[in-house]
Order: sequence, then C-alpha cells, then structure tokens
Amino acid sequence: MSIRKGLLFKLKEAAYSIVPVALIVAILCLTVAPMPTDLMLAFVIGTFMLILGLGFFTFGADSSMTLIGTHIGTRLTKSKKMWLILLISFILGIIITMAEPDLQVLANNVPHINTGVLIATVSIGVGFFLLLCMVRIFLGIPLKWMLLVFYGIIFILAAISDKDFLSVAFDSGGVTTGPMTVPFIMALGVGVASIRSDKNAEADSFGLVALCSIGPILAVLLLGLFYPAEQGDIAATQAHSYMDTVALGRGYIEAIPHYMAEMALALAPIVIFFLIFQIFALKLRKLPLIRILIGLVFTYLGLVIFLTGVNVGFSSLGVVLGAKLTEGWTRYLLIPVAGVIGWFIVAAEPAVHVLTVQVEEISAGAVSKKAMKICLSIAIALAMALAMVRVLTGISILWFLVPGYIISIVLSFIAPQMFTAIAFDSGGVASGPMTATFMLPFAMGATQAVGGNILTDAFGLVAMVAMLPLITIQIMGAIVTFMNKNKSEPETVSFGDTQIVELWEVD
Repeated sequence: MSIRKGLLFKLKEAAYSIVPVALIVAILCLTVAPMPTDLMLAFVIGTFMLILGLGFFTFGADSSMTLIGTHIGTRLTKSKKMWLILLISFILGIIITMAEPDLQVLANNVPHINTGVLIATVSIGVGFFLLLCMVRIFLGIPLKWMLLVFYGIIFILAAISDKDFLSVAFDSGGVTTGPMTVPFIMALGVGVASIRSDKNAEADSFGLVALCSIGPILAVLLLGLFYPAEQGDIAATQAHSYMDTVALGRGYIEAIPHYMAEMALALAPIVIFFLIFQIFALKLRKLPLIRILIGLVFTYLGLVIFLTGVNVGFSSLGVVLGAKLTEGWTRYLLIPVAGVIGWFIVAAEPAVHVLTVQVEEISAGAVSKKAMKICLSIAIALAMALAMVRVLTGISILWFLVPGYIISIVLSFIAPQMFTAIAFDSGGVASGPMTATFMLPFAMGATQAVGGNILTDAFGLVAMVAMLPLITIQIMGAIVTFMNKNKSEPETVSFGDTQIVELWEVD
C-alpha cells in the first residue's frame, strides 16, 4: 500500500472514531447546553486537528513502531540469550510508553503528581511487566495464574493506598495500552514466542497487553505510599476564552512549539535506541530503514497535532459541557448522554474492528463480528453510565472494580485460555483516544459542578471502560465453549460389510 493510500485510510479511521462523538456534542451544544461561541469554534478546530493528528499518528505508528517491534523481536530470538531479551524488553517498555499520547493527556490532567514523575512511574511499570511477559512466554506460565496473583497484590495495595492515588492508578493502566504501545508490544511478543515450538506458543503471545496494563497500576499505587501530593492545575479544566478569531488562532499557534519540544523529547529515546540497534545488530537495508524513518516522522507530526488540538480546544469544551449538564433538569441527561457517547465511542473505534475479526476467526465463526461489536458497545455504554453515577454520588471506585475483577478472574478459569487473553487485552482497545481526551474531562466538569472530588469521583472512568470488556468477552467465550460441548454429534450411517458405498458419481 502506498503512503498516500495508507494515510487516507488512517484519516478515514480517525474520522469514524471522532466524528460521531463530535456530532453528539454539537447537538447538545446547539439545544440544551449553550456554549460560548469562541469555545465552540475552538472545539470545531480541535476536532479537525484530532482527526488529522490521530490519522498521521496511527499511520506513522503502524509504519514504524510495529516494524521496529517485529525486527527487534526477530533479532532477539536469533540471539537466544534470555538475559538480553529481558533487558531490551525492559528498556523498550519504558521508552515506548513515554511517547503514548493518552498517557500524556492523563498526566497533564493529574494535579497532585508532577507530570514527569507520573509518566516516568507509569513507564517503568510497563517496562518491568513487559520483562515479566517475556519470562511468561519462555516458561509457558498460564496467564490466569499471573492475573490472579498480581490483581490480588493490586487490591491489597489499594486497601492501604491514598485514595487520591487510587483512581489515577487504575486509569494509568487503561491509557498506557494505546495506539503507540499496543502494536509494538504485540509485535515483540509474537517474535519472541517464535522461540518455542509447542502448540501453546501462539496463545501465550496474547495477554502481553493485559499484563503490561497491570504494571502502571502497581507502580502508581506504590508511588502513592511515599510521594508527597503536590498542588497543581488540571489542564482540561482551564477553559480557554478568546476575544476574537485572531486570539483563537494565536492560542493554537503558540501551543504548537510547546508540544513540538515535548514530543521531540518523548520520541528521542525511541529513535536513538532504534538507530543504535540498527547499526550494531539489525543492519536493515536502505528501503526498509527509510520506511521506518518516514513512519517516525509521521508519528511525531501526528502527536504534535493531536495534543495541540486536545489541549487547546477539545478537552476544554468537554469540561464545560459536563458542568452544564448538571444544571437544572438537564442533570437527568448526564447518565444517558454518557451511555450514548460510550456506545458510539467503541462502535467507531478502529482497533475494535481488528479485535472482532480476531475473535470471529478464533471461534471459527461461532461469535460473529456483529455480535461482538454489540457486546462491546453495551459494555462501554454501561461503563460510561456507571462512571456518571460515581460522579453524582461519590461512590468509591473500589465498589465497582473489586467485584468486576473478581468476576473476571473467576471467568478466566471457565472461559478458554485464548478468550481470557483477548478479553484482558481488549481493555486497552476499548479505552481509545476519545476516552482520555473527551470523556474524562467531561466527567471532571460534571464533578466540579456538583461539588465532588475530581481525584476520587472523576478519575476512574478509563478504568471502568477497561474493565467491562473483560467480563463480556469471557462470558461470550464460556458460552461458545458450552454450546460446542453440548452440540449433538452428527448422525452417522452404518453400512453392512458387503454393501457397496459410492463416494462419487460417474456422469
């Protein structure tokens, strides 16, 4: 596929992901939740920048991160040196996560933890668990036992952790498995799994995203035990006001150099590591190397455009809209509106299409793509609605996460292993770019308006979105298995010893 065709395809995917939510927001703003004209115009510009930035970024990430992961994974398997594979995995987990756009958005919105400290903590968590993923692939450790042990540790820590760190920790696990991290981790895992030749090797290459989601949760919970909370601003809640269109344009133009410098620092470690690995180990030919470098350029441009659009015009309107819907009779619209947006977010998420195709293939057509999409849409709509219930009532996130993960772990011993791995991987797929960039600020605005605590009531929305698919997909897997076991055997016809059986007809 040419660069032009590939880029147009990714821009179309980005539009399908963002436009449905933008239309719902526009209808609300033009009917029941009036907005200042300058904020609405900033939102429209931000929407176009999100489509352009996300399209550039996903095209670049597919052309660079996936290929880098595949090449490095393949090269590491040839060495067959376990210590080298573990070390490289740890380093790569850290530097890839630092450039994850959803993590950048979340970190800017956490007021009590320094942005750099949070990004570093989360990145180290991913790096350490990517190392453990490689150990699991080498030793063939069942995913369900690792999930049981580590989620047990998580909830023990959650019981003693500072409540202001609790929801942020679980959200960190959701945002790190985004469009930058997932393709790379999956490609690296498949490459390393090729070392083994047994029948479970392919299945063990799944579940990497699930385990890498655990790392940030544990890391942030541990950080909360000794890190002194700071006083800071939440970027999304700083609603921008512009006197005229010139001021609006200046707001965007002035933000671009800031994000250019920020993303250059975030991507620099990846580029440097790849070039060093290319010189001493990979030694790719000129054409594949140029393709990867072009992909890195698109990744960089996409990140800059995406984050500029999010922080200047997109998230701010989400905050104001959430606050507006808590006023008067529109308060009753908050939960259903969140549910409708949740339905369209997952239905339009490009990565969900990949997941549904994968499940249809694994189940040999027993679970159709349509049924899978409906199941996921229901799960995310319910997650968004429950998140708004938390905003309005202040119920602790643990009242939802503890039973949710207990059900998920129990189902992991019932559903087929492959479905468990895909289910836990799907949390990162479902919590796509719209969740962190719009729905989380939406929850923040509503929480502020009702006098709640943003850190305990608004944060946790991404965690809810990441949790519900774990249950729904495993239930589908368990149902498919049950139906297959109880499916009646086809009727067989017995023939006599002397009877002639015609296996073909002669014309």
